[in-house]
Amino acid sequence: MNKDSNVSNKINEIIKELNKYAYDYYVLDNPAVSDKEYDKKYDQLVKLEKETGMVFPYSPTQRVGDTVLTQFQKYVHKSKLWSMDKAQSLDQIYEWHKRNLKIVDLYNSTHEDKLPKLKYILTKKFDGLTVNCTYDQKGNFIKGATRGTGEIGEDVTEQIKTINSIPLKVNNKSLIEVHGEAIMTKKAFEEYNKKADIPLKNLRNGAAGALRNLNVAETARRKLSAFFYDVGYNEGTPFENYTEMMKFIKDMGLPQDDYIKECETIDEIKEQLEYIESIRDELQYDIDGVVIVVDDIKTRELLGCTIKFPRWSIAYKFEAQEATTKLLDVEWNVGRSGRVTPTAILEPVELAGATIKRATLNNMDDIIRKGIKIGCRVFVRRSNDVIPEIMGAVEETLKDGKEIETPTRCPYCGSEIIQDGVHYFCENTLSCKPQLVKSIVHFGSREAMNIEGFSEKTAVQLFEKLNIKSIPDLYRLNKEQLMELDKFGEKKSQNLIDSIEKSKDCDLASFIYALGIPNVGKKTASDLVNVFMSLDNLKIATYEELVNIKDIGDTVANTIVEFFKQDNIIKSIEELLELGVKPYFEAKQIEKSIFNSKTVVVTGLLKNYTRITIKQKLESLGAKVSESVSKKTDYVIAGESAGSKYDKAVKLGVDIIDEDQFENMFTNK
Repeated sequence: MNKDSNVSNKINEIIKELNKYAYDYYVLDNPAVSDKEYDKKYDQLVKLEKETGMVFPYSPTQRVGDTVLTQFQKYVHKSKLWSMDKAQSLDQIYEWHKRNLKIVDLYNSTHEDKLPKLKYILTKKFDGLTVNCTYDQKGNFIKGATRGTGEIGEDVTEQIKTINSIPLKVNNKSLIEVHGEAIMTKKAFEEYNKKADIPLKNLRNGAAGALRNLNVAETARRKLSAFFYDVGYNEGTPFENYTEMMKFIKDMGLPQDDYIKECETIDEIKEQLEYIESIRDELQYDIDGVVIVVDDIKTRELLGCTIKFPRWSIAYKFEAQEATTKLLDVEWNVGRSGRVTPTAILEPVELAGATIKRATLNNMDDIIRKGIKIGCRVFVRRSNDVIPEIMGAVEETLKDGKEIETPTRCPYCGSEIIQDGVHYFCENTLSCKPQLVKSIVHFGSREAMNIEGFSEKTAVQLFEKLNIKSIPDLYRLNKEQLMELDKFGEKKSQNLIDSIEKSKDCDLASFIYALGIPNVGKKTASDLVNVFMSLDNLKIATYEELVNIKDIGDTVANTIVEFFKQDNIIKSIEELLELGVKPYFEAKQIEKSIFNSKTVVVTGLLKNYTRITIKQKLESLGAKVSESVSKKTDYVIAGESAGSKYDKAVKLGVDIIDEDQFENMFTNK
């Protein structure tokens, strides 16, 4: 063994020892050595690394937050980080449980391989910032990211390294992504505020602001903690249940809250919800509810997911906090669609750890229903960290209040306001500043045309100083014009011009989303593109064609049809295309196969596919995957223990194929 090998082994021994001490201290809260002993060993490591130049990525010396990053980089998660369905009453939990029970019982009545009795695992719902940590095949921590959109987050690797309880190396030989929540404890919060020039307002903002701070030293000063609760991506041995997954997380040395409770009945769940709420104020960190998940992984696959969240989990949210304050005035604002909405201006009040000065009022019908007047005291509710809402008025204060009046003219451009149902609109889409500014910002946003370096402040200047009055005007800008704007030098101006030029080559789904069709988000835009495959086809799509697409109902279908009937919309689209915008559709997304445009139903258990992967494969082949067999079904893929769907397919004369036949049909196309 050579000298370098001996030194390397020595360094690794010290690292292993120090990491064990850190785990005992930060995770177990049970220090094994004194601070003096730890510091002595740490200094020995620093000296060896300096002398030899050997610095391993998992060394505790790499936690020092002494860098300032120039910007955040995007990170594409290997597996989606889902949102969760929410419940605020036990009745909602009961309805969720009944639906799960019905699905499991139906499956067990038609299959020989029975699913286990429903068992739920309860954990606390931490009120911090979701983080996603990636460990490679050697167990090294290689990436840390925020949740972001659930598919794309921000790279905060250096910031997460400052969280001492998160190991930089784990004993695992496969690539994994582990989801957790970065939090700030009350102790860390109080210590920070004693020395801070600008004190933090609450724990959640303390954690979120730390991780989204380009100055990593500031992140380190806040002394964040973390809890982990999910393995989102795993190239190793699959887990059979959540209990097994949580044990794996703990065995990896990742910090985990000690509250993990098994429940099988609603009564047991009720008891636990009451218990957690009773100790909420005693905890060293903020929680806003309890997470309830199905334990068995196979049952989870059966229950599946909606567009937004898994059906196998639900978050019970504690009752929102409420306060009373004075309604000082009502401000009317104009949104991207031209809708004019009221916002309450409040006498500042502390609520749920934040100072509340504004609250939503929804619309005039809501104001009248709640009997709210300017000058009266109102009940303000802040739920789930969303925009505060006024719930009603304190009756005895109404006598001196002033009635809230709907404006007859747009507060920004002076155009006449029209009423449509319960809402009011400014129809001046061409020169009403808030409408155009918000439309431009949406058009250039990350999930739309992804024009980098584009902000609302820039959009305001384009409107006010360069007279940009339409989306196509963006593609007529030049560098010299931009240099007339505040804080726009030659380099910044050229960068924005380059970014606008780059955006011309965009995928069709992003372009559809960028158009701002009401009720059409990115997911719906992608669904539309996968069916119609071109902008021309979508423009002439009929209501009947649209409602046949999964997850598109009457309202969205009508909205799309009416959107493409508007002359000004068609004119803007034509201008964009003439200016060089080239939305493309990746034909490779849909393989040419016999299954293209066919309706396929899957029943029974397959050897090589789960419910999720067979659906993905069929959709990649251009098939429409249905849950039920009908006369419109083209094929039924039947695996082992096929049940009633198989019988119905036989009765209707639908083509039934097994897994091998299915694979032969698309591999031998």
